[in-house]
Amino acid sequence: MRVGLAYNVKPADPPAHLPEDAFEEYDSEATVGHIRDALASIGHEVRRLPAGPGFVDALREARPDIVFNITEGEGGRCREAHIPAVLEMLGVPYVGSDPLTLSVTLDKPVAKKLVASDGFPTPAFRVFRSPESFDGLPFPFPVIVKPAFEGSSKGVRLSSRATTVAQAREMVRFVTETYRQEALVEAFVPGAEVTVGVLGNEPPRVVGMMEVAPKTVPPSEFVYSLEVKRDWENRVTYRVPPALPPAALAEIGRCALGAYRALGCRDFSRIDFRLDASGTPQFIECNPLPGLSPGYGDLPIMAERMGIPYLSLIREILSHALRRLGRDAA
Repeated sequence: MRVGLAYNVKPADPPAHLPEDAFEEYDSEATVGHIRDALASIGHEVRRLPAGPGFVDALREARPDIVFNITEGEGGRCREAHIPAVLEMLGVPYVGSDPLTLSVTLDKPVAKKLVASDGFPTPAFRVFRSPESFDGLPFPFPVIVKPAFEGSSKGVRLSSRATTVAQAREMVRFVTETYRQEALVEAFVPGAEVTVGVLGNEPPRVVGMMEVAPKTVPPSEFVYSLEVKRDWENRVTYRVPPALPPAALAEIGRCALGAYRALGCRDFSRIDFRLDASGTPQFIECNPLPGLSPGYGDLPIMAERMGIPYLSLIREILSHALRRLGRDAA
C-alpha cells in the first residue's frame, strides 16, 4: 500500500517567547524516520506528510491508501483533532483515534468526567481560570497543578505538587499565565505510577504495563515532571512488568481497557494510573497519540520488554486500523 505518514517535528529554532516545553509533544526527525523505515520494511511505500498549512496539498499529491497519523497539531485544546478531521472530510482512511476522542482526551477534565461516568476511579479535581479564582478546595492537600489540556508533561514541574494553599495558588498562576489556559488542580495520589499500553479494537488488549519508579524520592512525593522525563536515566527506573501483586495488575488492566472504551480510543493508546493508599488504580490521563520513538517512547519500551519488537509493534498498529476499516491486515 501507499502509506502517508502525518507528523509534527520539533522546530530547530523555536520562538524565544514561548515556554521551554512548547513543542515537547512534537516528534524528532529521528522518530519520524524510524516509523517511516518500519512501514517501508513491512513492504509499504511511504510518503511523508508534514502537518501544517501545506498538508492538504501534500495529501492530494501523495494520494495515500491510508495515513499513519502521529500529528499533535498546533493551537488550542482541539489541536490533535485537526489532521484526522481533514482526513475524514476528504474521505482518506487513517490510523488511530477519531477527532472527538483526540479532543476529549487532551482536555483532562473532560476525559476524567467521561471515565468516572463509566465507574472508573479518578482523583478529585477542580479547574481554575486564574489565581484570583482559587478559593480553596473540597479535598485535602497535597495536590498537583497542571495545564488542563497539554500532554508530554508540558507545564508539569517538580514544583507542581503543592502542599499549601499558597503553593497551589502560585502554580495556578504559573499555568494560567504561561500556558494561557485553565489550571487543573487534582488530589495528589501517593502510590505507584503505572502506564498501560493498549492495542486493538474489538476487543482491545493490554500489550504491557510499566511502572515508573522514582530513584531519588519516595512515591508519595514523586512527580513525573518535565525535569524527570529529560533526565529519566538518573531519576527513574522503568519496571516491566510493574513490581505489584497480580491482583493489582489485573485491576489496572481492567481499568485501562474500560477507560480505552469509555473514551472511544482506536488502534493504540497509552493510559496512565497512580495507585491510591488502598491500592486502587486512579485514572490520571489517556494518550491516544503515544510517543513511538524506539528506546524512548513508553509504548515501544514496554512492548519491547514484553517480547514485541519495534517493527512488530508498528505492524500491529497498522493491522488493527486496516481490520477496523474492513481491509486486509498488513
